[in-house]
Amino acid sequence: MKLTYKIEKNIHNIYIKKNINNFIISEIKKLHSDKNILFVYDSNISSKIIKNLLDDLKLSGCKIFFTKLESSKKNKNQKLLFNIIDALIENNFTKRSIVISCGGGVLSDACGLAASLYLRGTYYFNIPTTMTAMVDSCIGGKTGINYNNIINCIGNYYHANSVFISNDIIKEVPNREYMAGIPEILKCGIIKKNKIIKILKNNKKKIINRDFKLLTTLFSETLKTKIYFFINDVKEKNKRLYLNFGHTFAHAIEMATSEYLRHGEAVGIGMLCEIFYSSKKRNNLFNLVQDSLSFYNLPTKVDYKNLKINKQTLQNLIYKKIFLDKKRINNNPRYINISKIGKPKISEIEDLNLLNESILDLL
Repeated sequence: MKLTYKIEKNIHNIYIKKNINNFIISEIKKLHSDKNILFVYDSNISSKIIKNLLDDLKLSGCKIFFTKLESSKKNKNQKLLFNIIDALIENNFTKRSIVISCGGGVLSDACGLAASLYLRGTYYFNIPTTMTAMVDSCIGGKTGINYNNIINCIGNYYHANSVFISNDIIKEVPNREYMAGIPEILKCGIIKKNKIIKILKNNKKKIINRDFKLLTTLFSETLKTKIYFFINDVKEKNKRLYLNFGHTFAHAIEMATSEYLRHGEAVGIGMLCEIFYSSKKRNNLFNLVQDSLSFYNLPTKVDYKNLKINKQTLQNLIYKKIFLDKKRINNNPRYINISKIGKPKISEIEDLNLLNESILDLL
């Protein structure tokens, strides 16, 4: 399957294929490039996958430089960014060279930022290797690194020329990382009426078994929903903010718990928090999200007992981190207020007692 969207007259392609290698080579040939490629990949990716990609890229007639990096959340910083930029400088890359990111959202955020900054912009391809990256961060143009303990504090918008989602890579994703993408998919089924919730409800076995035909449909529905919200609002002035449903709380939870939770797991809990805050209670939508997460054995609470931290301390940490959220434009953090499927709106967190109650409900 191929999806396409256009930003400022530029066409951006998303390929969801069993094997992506020929499509990467085809896209390279369309560019007026200088045939130099910096291939940046995550050290956790299977060497078999990397070798297969590099062997085919070499057949394209391009000169391949490669950089292996450890791209955990704690490494999403200026050092990671400048490792990539240094590799571009050392190998005399030009504005017509190509950066290819092969990793999860951390690596693609840093590679996209490096590609946008180096000589004010060079070609960029993205090969996502985590479920969350495949269904969310691979498109939309957001780049960034964390700085001074603030998530995505430094970044901009720079869309990959093309994105390549591979069945060969899907099969290699570790189970916890794979399942952690479900909340981002569910999010898209809550903020817009579509087929996502029905697909999740009726196809558990196929999803768990990574049935590629079914996943192609699910990924397509999810990515089309994301495109719908950002296509006319790339820089998040209004409608695109709906894609942050669950994220105000999720980012605070991530920062407060370090790397205990995967991003997608935190988003699932964050959605529950934002529904609770907006409704002042658990309601039908809360129960739907909670049941959907539980259906796929995903967390619906933060298990603070495994964090070696007491409940009150964790509550205070999450509360404090919420006020660091980058979506805040006034004194109060913003969140996505949603009372029923397909009806999101942007609101501010003003009731601090209710905020504390919402946090306690997730612990």
